[in-house]
Amino acid sequence: MTKVTISIDGNKLDADFNNSDTAKALLEKFPLKVTMMNLYSREMTYRFSESLPAKKAKTSGYEVGDIGYWKPRHSFVIFYKQTGEVIGDLQIVGHINSDVSLLNTVGDTEVTFN
Repeated sequence: MTKVTISIDGNKLDADFNNSDTAKALLEKFPLKVTMMNLYSREMTYRFSESLPAKKAKTSGYEVGDIGYWKPRHSFVIFYKQTGEVIGDLQIVGHINSDVSLLNTVGDTEVTFN
C-alpha cells in the first residue's frame, strides 16, 4: 500500500493505494491537481484523455471511500455515497480512510493528490 493525501476545499483526506497496475500508473502522475465532477450524487470523477492499464478491471460493487478507475471512459473516481450499484469494468485502486462526508456538499471542485 502507498499512502496518499487528497486535498479538497482546504480539507485533507488520507488514503491508501494498492499495488495494482492502475494504481501504479496513477501514482506516476502525482502530484496531480484536477477538477473533478460531482456525478450522480455518489462520486467525484475526472476523465483522463488517455487510458490507463487496468488488467484487474471487473464488474463489482464499491464501498464508500473507494477510489477507482472506470475503464470505458478513462474515469478516475472517488465514491462517497453508496447506491448499491454494480459497475462493469471497474478497477479499485485505493481507499480513503478519512470521513468522506464533505463530498456530499461540494459540486465540481479542484482536487489535489500527493
